[in-house]
Amino acid sequence: MGFFDKLMGEFVDVIEWLDSSDDTMVYRFERYGNEIKYGAKLTVRESQVAVFVNEGEIADVFEPGIYELETSNMPIMTTINHWDHMFQSPFKAEIYFFNMRRFIDLKWGTKNPLMLRDKEFGPVRIRSFGTYGIRINDPETFLKEIVGTDGYFTVNEVSDQLRNLIVSRFASIAGQANIPILDMAANYDQMGDFIQERISPEFDAYGLELTKLLIENISLPPKVEEALDKRSSMGLVGNLDDFLKFEAAGAMSNSGSGGSAAGDAMGMGMGFAMAQQMATNLNNSNNTPAQQQPTSAPVAPPPIPSAQTYHFAINGAAAGPYTPTQIKTKITQGEITPETLTWREGMSGWEAAASLDELEHLFVASPPPLPPQ
Repeated sequence: MGFFDKLMGEFVDVIEWLDSSDDTMVYRFERYGNEIKYGAKLTVRESQVAVFVNEGEIADVFEPGIYELETSNMPIMTTINHWDHMFQSPFKAEIYFFNMRRFIDLKWGTKNPLMLRDKEFGPVRIRSFGTYGIRINDPETFLKEIVGTDGYFTVNEVSDQLRNLIVSRFASIAGQANIPILDMAANYDQMGDFIQERISPEFDAYGLELTKLLIENISLPPKVEEALDKRSSMGLVGNLDDFLKFEAAGAMSNSGSGGSAAGDAMGMGMGFAMAQQMATNLNNSNNTPAQQQPTSAPVAPPPIPSAQTYHFAINGAAAGPYTPTQIKTKITQGEITPETLTWREGMSGWEAAASLDELEHLFVASPPPLPPQ
């Protein structure tokens, strides 16, 4: 600074700081030669604290308000500069303004995965991240322990150290909590409050207050998440046999588009056979102990089709249903004749038994009815 800077400093008698940033924690008021006029006006706004440092030592601390720098308002500086003897010359002092508001939405997260032992999945690796908020609660301690002689101190200069503290405590607490991985999401708030309570004394040692700590996410490695998604999907499949057949048919249909009809039919047949074989093997593996599982299981034959049945009008009443074997016996006994009305599923009305092609041959070789006794 030159002569004009010194000259302007003599006329400026208002000391204040207006913060236009959102991350400045401490600002040192600059004055040529650090010379402060006796009787200068000091303005300390809400959310601010001003600290006077004289010859490297903290002299006075001013809370929000307007002060005239004179004997009555500066007892320590008055003693140091002998103003009690009306020696009203400029004095040299450094003035630090502290921003006392909350600094929120600061990020924390694990740089490397944390190893944990889960009761259900065994050893797993997890990552976590979230946000936290801080504010200065002891300007003198913060100046001594962190700021030092820095004239422009921002949050970024201390956030790395604070983040490391949070991650370290999170690793210890998560490892001791024995909370299953799948249940951690339901305990984010409790874990955040517990970590905040445990780590607050360490922030106090820096002159800071940890106002809030939030856990936003705890995640597993991508490969583990994919396996977990597949495991969850199994619960949504339902009937595995039907699902495999459906998937195989869809795959064969997609792969055969644009090919020959024979190729499509062959591919679909192979798909159904593969699906049926997989379903059979899976059922056998579920029902057979591991030590007794056969190397290959035979394919079960399809169910035997049921015989067609018929109803007859015998003695003025509907009788049946009868199978062809039972009908042949009734014909032999004379209860059913070619003219006996009959009906089966699919017919619109009753017809003579001999008029049905599938029953006509039963009357050809039938003996006549027995004579009456």
